[in-house]
Amino acid sequence: MISFNNYSFQYKDSNKPALKDINLQVGKGEFVGIIGPSGAGKSTLLSSINGIVPHYFTGDFYGSIIVCGLDTVDNGCVALSRHVGSVLQDPEAQIVTAYVEDEIAFSLENFNVPTDEIEKRITEALELSGISHLRNRDTAGLSGGQKQRVAVASAIALRPDILVLDEPTSELDPLGSKMIFETLARLNSEYNMTIVIVEQKIMLLSHYSKRMITMVDGEIKTDMSTIETLRQSWRLIEMGINCPRVVSLARMLEEAGLYGGEYPRTVDEAANMVREVTGR
Repeated sequence: MISFNNYSFQYKDSNKPALKDINLQVGKGEFVGIIGPSGAGKSTLLSSINGIVPHYFTGDFYGSIIVCGLDTVDNGCVALSRHVGSVLQDPEAQIVTAYVEDEIAFSLENFNVPTDEIEKRITEALELSGISHLRNRDTAGLSGGQKQRVAVASAIALRPDILVLDEPTSELDPLGSKMIFETLARLNSEYNMTIVIVEQKIMLLSHYSKRMITMVDGEIKTDMSTIETLRQSWRLIEMGINCPRVVSLARMLEEAGLYGGEYPRTVDEAANMVREVTGR
């Protein structure tokens, strides 16, 4: 579904590559999280999947990327958007209409989706994103978090094969963040949609993603199951990636010989771990 083959990319006027020798395969129906410090190349990686790189942000590239059978060099953003839905880090950058309903309908109309189907998809996308009450709102009057949810709704209305998201919960509170991830989990499980997401809230991400990729300085450093990534939390710290406190606690208890179970990924799981260790 997504295949990076010895891929490198350097932005025009930059003095170093943003991505270096990327080899990555993502299959149908995977839920993949990408983490790393600022400047690691995470956003560039996502932009290479949907064609923004190299068709909008230009530069020197080597190797190839094949997405749903399409070479991203030979096929631009429009062709790729039939398969890849995108939620950018800044929702302001992708909202183009005055009203929420029109925003979700915009891409559907551009792809000539039948009128009765458009209505159905708008309603479904709003419900999935938890923003049915915003349907008739002016987009300019929405909060940053509400705009992020509108961006998610617009992306999933097209029912893409792949959904790439760049920190979609950055402006959301814990409840709103969880709702977005619950939506993604449902799309992944019920529609077999491939999810590739960059996220700084590692504890939340680890509860939903099955596979986690770490990046530093434009390179992939680790690519393994989420559970194994958490068990090697010391590597996250070495790479300058914030490690969830419950994971750090589990690692210390394990090193002390007090715990040998699975690392917790939620507060409730952490509480159960502490009860197991203390016998209370």
